[in-house]
Amino acid sequence: MFSLFSKETVLYAPVNGKIIRIEDVPDQVFASKMMGEGVGFVNDGNEIYAPCDAKVIMVPSSKHAIGLKTKKGIELLIHIGLDTVNLNGEGFQVHVKENDSVKRGQLLISYDKHLMEKKKINLITPLVITNSSEYIIEKLVEESQIGINDKVLIVKWNRRCNTWKLLDV
Repeated sequence: MFSLFSKETVLYAPVNGKIIRIEDVPDQVFASKMMGEGVGFVNDGNEIYAPCDAKVIMVPSSKHAIGLKTKKGIELLIHIGLDTVNLNGEGFQVHVKENDSVKRGQLLISYDKHLMEKKKINLITPLVITNSSEYIIEKLVEESQIGINDKVLIVKWNRRCNTWKLLDV
């Protein structure tokens, strides 16, 4: 219960692979931070894990992304690959559903990496805090190999925005 009142939330890598700067994601929507602050990943595997304890708030029918929300109101988007929405769900398997509560490290989505490579899909996976303007984001690592047990971002309460909202997650 004490951690609920902490003024920061740690986000862990949702993949095993390499972390890259959000500005280096080859998609202008993410690189320009139009969706929010974050980081990108080059996944060595084919699975996406929860970067923190949260509630699943969105899984599109195309299965290419997942939206999460923490008890503190931090909204996250994990977008698997670029232009994967055009696959209409082909090659993706979702292991959770909307309104599920998930724990850090829990498997969220897996995908057929060979199919994606065959279709020449760029699998860079952004992790974006879609309401990042309400928080102070501290990046812990850039341009290095990481694993799902590695801390990658700290999201801090922004006193000016007075954002900590306790939610039923």
